[in-house]
Amino acid sequence: MERVFFGFFLLLATLHAQWLNHQTAAAPRTKDGKIDLSAPAPRTREGKPDFSGVWSAPNYSTKYLENLAADGIEVPMLPWAAAVYKERQENFGKDRPSNTCLPHSVTDFDAHHMPKKVIQTPGVLVILFESYHSFRQIFTDGRALPKEREPAWFGYSVGRWEDDTLVVDTVGLNPKTWLDDGGHPLSDALHVIERFRRPDFGHMVVDVTIDDPKTYERPWTVKLPWAYVPDTDLLDWVCENEKDIPHMVGK
Repeated sequence: MERVFFGFFLLLATLHAQWLNHQTAAAPRTKDGKIDLSAPAPRTREGKPDFSGVWSAPNYSTKYLENLAADGIEVPMLPWAAAVYKERQENFGKDRPSNTCLPHSVTDFDAHHMPKKVIQTPGVLVILFESYHSFRQIFTDGRALPKEREPAWFGYSVGRWEDDTLVVDTVGLNPKTWLDDGGHPLSDALHVIERFRRPDFGHMVVDVTIDDPKTYERPWTVKLPWAYVPDTDLLDWVCENEKDIPHMVGK
């Protein structure tokens, strides 16, 4: 409970400190001046959906960060993975990488409740994460995934368009990462496939497929909602002066 309350107060402090008076430029607005979240999604000069903007989990919910499969998706873990997950659950995730100021990774940042900023250009889509002051690059310039790669916290990501959906393939993830704070494990064989769709101005849907034959019997997919965060921007947020570990006694 101590960890939950700490996170809650940290969240409140961050929310009250956003750039509250900075209006989003060129956003569709209703007569009362609020952003029209149901307006059509904007498009780039190339005619593709424009994902640019600040996003978060709806109502800053930690639901999917705590458990990527929170909607009841069956997670077909191999025996070793099930044992690791059980241990992490029983220890309340005390060994998760973020507890020692290491960054989240692809899937847990997709599920993360804190704001993230998408900057979209014709050749690369960049995601800036307020939490842990991290960033991720998704290359859309036609390059292939590298054949030789060192394990990386965000892996190596390339994207391609299928109509109005951006399909992103990511490989080379560091097996030290977790899929979520609940402790779903992964191996060096993990292949993450994300499908980004923006049905209207205020909503994004990210379908995430986990394909890891060393860890799971078969691929499994979850659907993560993102909500547009209007009239604000990111803050400087770093993990420093870490003092949690001595208190993360687990069970």
